[in-house]
Amino acid sequence: MTAAALKRPRDCSFAPGDWDVLARFWYPVAFAADIGAAPVAVRLLDERLVVYRAGARVVVARDLCIHRGVPLSIGSVQGDEIVCRYHGLRFGPDGFCRAIPSEPGAVPTERMRIQVFPVVERYGLIWTSLDPEADPARIPVFPEWDDPEFDQILPPSIDIAGAAGRQCEGFLDVAHFAFVHQNTFADPNNPVVPSYAVSRREDGVLVSDYISDVANIPHGMAEPVPVPEGFLWRRLFEVQFPFFPRLTIFFPEGLRLCLFNCATPVSARITRLFVPIARNFDRGGDLASVYDFNRRVFEEDRAIVETQYPEDLPLDLMAEAHIRADRASIAYRRGLKELGLGRAYTA
Repeated sequence: MTAAALKRPRDCSFAPGDWDVLARFWYPVAFAADIGAAPVAVRLLDERLVVYRAGARVVVARDLCIHRGVPLSIGSVQGDEIVCRYHGLRFGPDGFCRAIPSEPGAVPTERMRIQVFPVVERYGLIWTSLDPEADPARIPVFPEWDDPEFDQILPPSIDIAGAAGRQCEGFLDVAHFAFVHQNTFADPNNPVVPSYAVSRREDGVLVSDYISDVANIPHGMAEPVPVPEGFLWRRLFEVQFPFFPRLTIFFPEGLRLCLFNCATPVSARITRLFVPIARNFDRGGDLASVYDFNRRVFEEDRAIVETQYPEDLPLDLMAEAHIRADRASIAYRRGLKELGLGRAYTA
């Protein structure tokens, strides 16, 4: 089955062609640590899903009992089965109904099967795709997460009342630092964006050689590592389509801070942002300050993204004006268009 053959949600907020394209990809929908004995309701591309552990296995299924339309997320998990709260029907990890309590000994038919989706647990997150044939090899990579030289950090997620494409483009935008992030790390008197290189990859965009004297140390906090006077900060952005830019910030002495921006499109106008972080300095240090700084930076971005109009990310390059500092976002928009998304992109 291909993504084009999938049944779109009844209340789909995406243009049909855009939904068909986006449904081919993998997205994180929950923290692995949050999935335990109770089912958890989530949404992806307007599809209502339930996530739960069936024994040692994580299951993602459509949040709907096929019998009478009750959400499975209000039921319970018993052993490796999810049990519907309405009539007690029990479903195994493969989606097949195993028991109908009102009809002991009955053999459920194929019609009594709930829809399950592929699942991978990676980077501390639960990933799924609405395409049952989705290849796990297409899950975006974050190599530092598995590097023993790095600490792995998972800040809380952030919900944004805005489009995933707008959020991701903002993550790539270096010209907004001095105006949006002056209360967290940037210098309002240093707005100049140096020249940088942009190139296309098969699955995304590479933004390299962005080198400036804008530091990446929170205002009012001690330096996590000694920074020589006149040090130039290098930032490397590696974008994987559709919504997965990674940022590597190079500190002195070969130290690195790596942020993986994972923007999950809950709907065309709601984005749930997961940001796994890896760093090879201040190992074992206080995480509360990391969570706080990360939250404040992304809250500054959220305040902007939620006001942008049109809400969609325009893929027609004539729809908005551009400046030289926009080379990364222009390449990103072109790449999304090449995926087959519409000119009036809806997420």
